[in-house]
Amino acid sequence: MTEVSLSRCRVVLVRPHYHGNLGSAARVMKNFGLRELVLVEPVADPNHSEALMMAMRGTDILANCRVVPTIADAIHDCGFVLATSGEIGGLRRQGFWGTPEEKLPTLVDALPTALTAILFGPEPSGLTVEEISATHGSIYIPADLEFPSLNLAQSVAVVLYELRKQFLLRKPIVYGNTEPPADYNQQEHLFRHLKEALLAIRFLWDFRSDGIFHVIRQVIGRSRPTLKEVSVYHGLAKQLLFVAKFWGVTHPRDGRPPKLLPLPPPPAGDENS
Repeated sequence: MTEVSLSRCRVVLVRPHYHGNLGSAARVMKNFGLRELVLVEPVADPNHSEALMMAMRGTDILANCRVVPTIADAIHDCGFVLATSGEIGGLRRQGFWGTPEEKLPTLVDALPTALTAILFGPEPSGLTVEEISATHGSIYIPADLEFPSLNLAQSVAVVLYELRKQFLLRKPIVYGNTEPPADYNQQEHLFRHLKEALLAIRFLWDFRSDGIFHVIRQVIGRSRPTLKEVSVYHGLAKQLLFVAKFWGVTHPRDGRPPKLLPLPPPPAGDENS
């Protein structure tokens, strides 16, 4: 395997508003050994004079940055993705949130077998709950509670400093022929299929559904499933849908499910969906 480097970690700025922050983020990336910058629906212009002035020797990162319309386009080929946010409440579960020191070692561990990414939200509001939930975890910076909001470029600097520190502290691992994890698009396809199946059998059915499914997707996501493992999960979802369609499932509010009937043979083929 070729030498692992932090260039396998992508910085994604979602809807950034200020030109100077683009340049400052590019400069910090250059400082800490990252090379790939992706902008999602940017308001700011990477070619603006203020961005170029703040970038200093990181102007090549600005010149080569990609602009895409959605987060999915920015991370579709990544096997592990972290979001950043100052919010640590709501539907999130313990283990999903963490400081840079707590969350970044897992990203470093993923580098030899997968492309990775870190998402930073827009200056006015940050990432939405839905955007954060669609990643493998969230980083928060434990700033003073009286003034916890950091400038976008400052947040990038803090997170990338800790990323480089953890990268330099890593212990050599022999990976051999370890199969790489499924990428973001493949994992999202699985989660849609699995959620459809869990709704069909009424495992998900009330106001707790989003929170419960969030836990399920985080358990699967933390394992960084390979394509073979994703295929097994698809098989489970397919069988659940087959049983629900043939047998039918009574809504939990209506009492017990109907009596189990003999099932016909499953449909031929091993398609995932």
